[in-house]
Amino acid sequence: MRNDFDMPAALSIQAALDSAGELLATYHDAPALEASVLLAHVLGMTRTQLRTRPEQTLQTDQQQAFFDLIARRKTGEPLAYLIGHREFWSLDLIVNEHTLIPRPETELLVELALARIPLDAEFHILDLGTGSGAIALAIARERPRCRVIASDLSPQALSVARANAERLNISNVSFRQGSWLSPFSTERFDIIVTNPPYVAEHDPHLDEGDLPAEPRSALVAGPTGLEMIGAIIDGAKRHMREETWLLMEHGYNQADIVATLLREAAYHQLQTWRDIAGNERVSGGQRR
Repeated sequence: MRNDFDMPAALSIQAALDSAGELLATYHDAPALEASVLLAHVLGMTRTQLRTRPEQTLQTDQQQAFFDLIARRKTGEPLAYLIGHREFWSLDLIVNEHTLIPRPETELLVELALARIPLDAEFHILDLGTGSGAIALAIARERPRCRVIASDLSPQALSVARANAERLNISNVSFRQGSWLSPFSTERFDIIVTNPPYVAEHDPHLDEGDLPAEPRSALVAGPTGLEMIGAIIDGAKRHMREETWLLMEHGYNQADIVATLLREAAYHQLQTWRDIAGNERVSGGQRR
């Protein structure tokens, strides 16, 4: 995408950042931060290095590449897609338009899973709807003796997840393609984690932030937003050993109904946990 900005023949790092910040100011809440992330990406520097070299002059191709990215960001393309990666659980993950962008609140799901997996365990673990592989890879890195299976319907998402596993040299993860629990036949697991689609199809939040650019199938469950959650709660029991935990992320206002669905499906030890923003974000229970 070529931008249509009028640019001087040569800009310093600081001048480029100032100009880009002004261009993004009416579109995004942190224009200076976003400009610095994009310029660091183009130059192959850290943001700290940018700050120590404010007078360094950009080459013409660097300047053009940077303002091309600024133009794309103005149209709403997510920052993570523009630079091609996102940090999650201290893992540098490849992301693209075929995967959701991993979010800090989802690290709660990893924390809760790890709290239920002893350090020396050799558990068989399932991550349903893995996307970029964020949850599966974080758990696999922390529990190297466990076997983690990451599943997704999207072959493009699984390709990204596999690439992340290879880049990070995490070898105790394998991948399955298919619709949710369908690839697993009679297979049983010691813990199941999932961040399924849980947004209702007409939810106004779908028009905000990065959500319009993210894969709709990974966000939207159906008219109520609970369709996939209910299906997983019902179906997962056939793939759980006794006392296995099912842990799932859900919407900030869905905890009560998720607890009801778990109770009606005869799970026990039901709990709900709050994320870093104080929202009820993850619920779970054990198979009797």
